[in-house]
Amino acid sequence: MEEKPAGERFCLYDTAALDAVLDRMAAAAAALLAGADKPMLLGILRRGAPLAEMLQRRLLADFGLDVPRHGLKLKRYGDDLTLLHPDTQLTESAEFAALDVAGATILVVDDVLYQGHSLARVLGYLSQRRVPVIRAAVLADRCCALLPIAADIVGVRLQVAPGDVVECNVPPYEDEFRIEVLRPAHHA
Repeated sequence: MEEKPAGERFCLYDTAALDAVLDRMAAAAAALLAGADKPMLLGILRRGAPLAEMLQRRLLADFGLDVPRHGLKLKRYGDDLTLLHPDTQLTESAEFAALDVAGATILVVDDVLYQGHSLARVLGYLSQRRVPVIRAAVLADRCCALLPIAADIVGVRLQVAPGDVVECNVPPYEDEFRIEVLRPAHHA
């Protein structure tokens, strides 16, 4: 596990609460994907990929929907400005590049919707690949996007102070599934 930035952390949602949130998200995803042509889940690496896997399992177990899942590597990390890349970098996997996505309905899954740059980059990429129906699901929406971007499925809506960081802890990247708010330590 990677070392976390210093500061005060407050747990907003623990594993039990997030399991209920994911159940609601899966029900909403089932409504969007049932009967769709070529439905797919596309998890944004890092934490969106295991969230897409969690949704995939629920869609199959609870709704009988066997939806293929893929990952897409994206770097921006807008919520933690120490990790911010100047441009949203998208790396296409060879597996996903080889897929025929024309006529597909793709549900993009990510952990946090913050400024909207990451999701906008993915939407542009999928539009260039001629995906006719693109939906988005996020575990947490900070409700402060700078772009006209919104998720179709939102697990939780959070309004936290601008200097605070929303941390979605998602296995296997963290031990425990939870959402925390980090109030960074200020250096003198």
